Order: sequence, then C-alpha cells, then structure tokens
Amino acid sequence: MADFPNEIRINPAAVNKLIMGGAALLLLGIGVMSSFYKVDPREHVVVLRLGEFLKKETVTGLKFKLPFGIDKIYRVEVTTVEEEKFTFANMTANRRNSSYSSSNRNEAEATLVVTGDLNVADVEWATQYLIGDAYNFLFEVKNPILTFRALNESVMREVVGDRTIDEVLTSGREEIELEVEKELRRLAEQYKLGIMLKKVILQNVKPPQAVNESWDDVNQAQQEKQQTINTAKAALNEVIPKARGDATRIVEEAKGYAVERVNQADGDASLFKQVFAAYQKAPEVTRKRIYLETIGKVFATGGPGSQTGGPGSQTGGSGGQTGGPDGQAQTGKGSPRKIIIDEDAKGLLPLLNLNQEAK
Repeated sequence: MADFPNEIRINPAAVNKLIMGGAALLLLGIGVMSSFYKVDPREHVVVLRLGEFLKKETVTGLKFKLPFGIDKIYRVEVTTVEEEKFTFANMTANRRNSSYSSSNRNEAEATLVVTGDLNVADVEWATQYLIGDAYNFLFEVKNPILTFRALNESVMREVVGDRTIDEVLTSGREEIELEVEKELRRLAEQYKLGIMLKKVILQNVKPPQAVNESWDDVNQAQQEKQQTINTAKAALNEVIPKARGDATRIVEEAKGYAVERVNQADGDASLFKQVFAAYQKAPEVTRKRIYLETIGKVFATGGPGSQTGGPGSQTGGSGGQTGGPDGQAQTGKGSPRKIIIDEDAKGLLPLLNLNQEAK
C-alpha cells in the first residue's frame, strides 16, 4: 500500500487505553455519586444490601452506602399526617382493588352498616395516621394501605353492630370512635403494618337515603312524645307536692284542734272537780261564792241594756227595761234607775254602786 503524505495514523492500543480510562473515570464518578445519600428530617430511610435488610436510618444528615446498587435505599415520609376517608363518594370511586373486594360487590354499600337491633345506618368516617415503622410499612405487608382500609371497615362494622341505631345516631358516637381507635391500633401492631394511628373521626352518621324522611318523622314523633312526658312530669311535680302539703297542713291543724279541745275539756273537768270538792265541804258558802262571782262578771261587763239581778229579774240603764216574775215595766230616759234583786240574796249592797246616780 502506498503511503500518503497527509495520512493520520491511529494507534488502536492508545484508543483502547483512552476508552478504558474514560470508562474508569465514569465508573469512579458514578461510584462516588452513588455512595452517599442524605436523610431529611421528615423521612426515614431503609437500607437493603443485596436485597437483605441492613439498617434503618432515622438521624438526619449525609450517610454512606455501597455503590453500584449493592446497597439500595427506600425513603418513607413519617411526619405528614395521612387520612383515609370512608364516605359514599370515596366508595363509589372504587379506590379499592379486586384483591380486597369481590368484583360483584356494590362499593356504594360499603358505608351501610347493620346495627345491633338489625337496623341499617349510613356511617361515614375518616382515619388519620402516620407511618410509624418504615421497614414494616415497606416490606412486612404487600399493600399496607389497602389492608389498613379493610381493617377499618371490619372494625367499624363490628363496633356498630354491638349498638342500637339510637346509640349510633346520637349518644354513642364518641364511644364508637374510642373503641374503633383502640381496636385498630391493636390490629395494626399485630399485622405489622408500620402505621401509627392518630384519630378516628365519625363525620356523618344518618339513616340510609331511602328511609331518611321516614326516620325524620319517627324522630319528630319521639321528640313530641318526650316533650309531652316532660310537661306531664312538670305538672305532676307541681300539683302533687302542693296537694301533699295541703293535706299535711290540714292534718296538723286537725291534730292541733283536737289537742286544744282535749286540753280544754280536761281543764274544765278538773275545775269542775275542784269546785265540786269545795261544794261538798261547804255547800252554802260555795253556792254563794259562785253566785257572787257570776254577778261580779255580769256587772263588770254590764251597761245600758245589760241584765242583772237574781232569778227572774231584768234591769236596764237609761232607756232600759225592768221587770220581775209577774210582768215588765219600762222607764224612759232620765227616770230613776230601779234595781230588782232576789230577796234571799245577802251581801249585795257593796257591789251595786248605789252612788252612781249622784255622780
């Protein structure tokens, strides 16, 4: 072959060395770049060496690993609160796959839960959670989110199934939330889902749409019934104590009157016995004393038109009437006052106050 003056000769050995050097430099660069990774504060990193778990990095900063795919890292965010919603809209969106629900199952019925008294409630709720264990979340369960949703639905049906429809719709909501949280935490730990449950929130609990109007009518009737019962109880609490108080007052007044009458009768009887005993000792003196005491009482309360004197006599003041056993005589105004007494009465002069007319 003829030599050309401008011919460029390429040494194959030099080219091979150049290619090999470039490849080595490239591999070295790739190795250096893939030997380091950074752990952010919001995440945990799981390191596998040749497919086997090596370690879990939770401390932030720059870390070293073997290059060229010998060590592989998996990042999991652990600070963001995630939420799984169980509502009519979510269920109709068919978020769950066939590995968890049968193909002929109506997803819209997932929120319809049978209660303990064989009624049906439309229960919508949400579950908030964090990734607590990155390794368990990545490798222990094939699909931890779907498994977690299945556990949610199962536990909610179990808890609601132990209660009546009234408890589910009214007073038992908080208790249901707490019991579902407790059971979900236990199951998530048992299945090693790597999920840390934060809270279960019952968003909307109502009767199914088909019977919602009828349920409202029943609820209104129950409220009216309770209102009527409360009104009757209020009237009862007002009338019965008043009647009992009146009855107690009447009984006490009757008892007081009975005691008063008995005491008065006992006193009169005792007085009569004393007078009778004195009469038996001195009949004439006692008779005269009783007569004088009676006359004294009459004169003490006497006045115009008063009656004085012994048996069968009436005396009057100015304009009064006088009379004896045989008839009556009337005296006009200014006439001398006449006093008629029993002729057998003795010692009455000091009591008659005969000087009253002189005054």
